[in-house]
Amino acid sequence: MKKRFFFLLFFVTMYGFSQSINNYKAIIIPIRYGFLKSDNQYRLQTLTKFNLQKAGFISYYTNQSIPVEFNDRCSLLYIDVKNESVFLTTKIQIIFKDCNDKIVFQSTIGKSKEKEFEKAYSEALNEAFKSVYDLQYKFSGLVVSNKSEPIPNIAVAETTSEVIVPVVDSNKVNKIRDTENLNLLYTQPTPNGFQFIDNEQKVIIKLYKTSNSASFIAIKSGVQGVLVSIQNQWLFEYYQNDQLISEIINVKF
Repeated sequence: MKKRFFFLLFFVTMYGFSQSINNYKAIIIPIRYGFLKSDNQYRLQTLTKFNLQKAGFISYYTNQSIPVEFNDRCSLLYIDVKNESVFLTTKIQIIFKDCNDKIVFQSTIGKSKEKEFEKAYSEALNEAFKSVYDLQYKFSGLVVSNKSEPIPNIAVAETTSEVIVPVVDSNKVNKIRDTENLNLLYTQPTPNGFQFIDNEQKVIIKLYKTSNSASFIAIKSGVQGVLVSIQNQWLFEYYQNDQLISEIINVKF
């Protein structure tokens, strides 16, 4: 009886959250969480954006240009990640706040017993996002009504597909270009690796095997870099004018 009661309570609570969450257009991601020492450390910002997109949210980093339709900061949510770790266990909780810093949603706590920090934080964050997926977010079209000033520290632009996030432990700048909305690429085996082709059988990227199955030497449009797998997402990375560029590649192996 108690189990049924708590299940019902959980369902009602999640339903209430989803009803309010659905009234927000998008989510803003800080380029550094409070418990981290550098921007995008352990690639948690990249992983956050990836999970939000999987959950159906539109999201932007705080230093990213966004469309004018998102200029009302009170029509947006602001995500934060809290480190609740204890001895030998990494614990992460996701928090959504409104423009007045009021908590709109708190996830269940994701846990990991991995010893390596990057693996532990990534695993815990992914687990915490399970309760975000449970919200089944879909923008309702009913925008939260609050008059406000334009979002501070965010340049307004008509469109953009590029976001700048500093690289961990480096003074260089990592530009992440989101190309996931482009047509899906397909793989073809070659003697030394693979090549990615589009629907018109055009070769987009050539890959050469390395000793690491999650990393390839890659050539795209005459630019040489690497293709790496991070949390089930493939990134093409290369340097341009001493800046590290990362492009999300939508590919089916």
